[in-house]
Amino acid sequence: MKNRAHMIVLVALASTLTAGCATTGERDPRDPLEPMNRAVSTFNDSIDKALFTPVAKGYKAVTPTPLQNGIRNVFSNLDDVTEFANDLLQFKVQAAATDLMRVSVNTTFGIAGLFDVASEMRLQKHNEDFGQTLGRWGVGNGPYLVLPILGPSSFRDGVGLAVDSTYTDPIHQLKHIASRNDVLGVKFIGRRADLLDASRVLEEAALDKYEFTRDFYLDRREGLVYDGHPPESE
Repeated sequence: MKNRAHMIVLVALASTLTAGCATTGERDPRDPLEPMNRAVSTFNDSIDKALFTPVAKGYKAVTPTPLQNGIRNVFSNLDDVTEFANDLLQFKVQAAATDLMRVSVNTTFGIAGLFDVASEMRLQKHNEDFGQTLGRWGVGNGPYLVLPILGPSSFRDGVGLAVDSTYTDPIHQLKHIASRNDVLGVKFIGRRADLLDASRVLEEAALDKYEFTRDFYLDRREGLVYDGHPPESE
């Protein structure tokens, strides 16, 4: 799963960098809004510690693992709709066909996505969104941006998130606002629960959490835009 892989990579990188990683004191040109971003990041950390982390721990404690997996699979299946649309926009025909098959198989045989039958059939899951699509179209990343509650982003990815939420995310197409917010809340808490271990490593690591998160996010996004083969920097 995309989120689980993200957590594993984050834990591994944080563990590797705990020794001897210090800031140089130089402003990163990708982050001209650093003072504001750090303030928003501090706000997000406060909200996370006071509210989201306790709720995520409670969710993980009371929700049986099979049910957690089922909920994760349902949202992953819905994400495949967004990925299918962005595959088409990037002219990735084979990936689009695979994602369409994943949605069809998991929605039917996987009982609305509760079971990831498609992965058992070796139908590869992809990771695409409109932020990546803009990147493939040549739109620059723009300044790094920390969004309230939502966390690391960029000007380009912020636009991408808005477009995906408006046009390709099935959850945001729900007309009943209360139901839509409930579903989004479950999705958010489930994903936050998946990242509890990664957050613990970052909290304990002797490094600048803000700087590490920024660098990891920007490097990861560049890798995703270019499917793991970003152009060499000059």
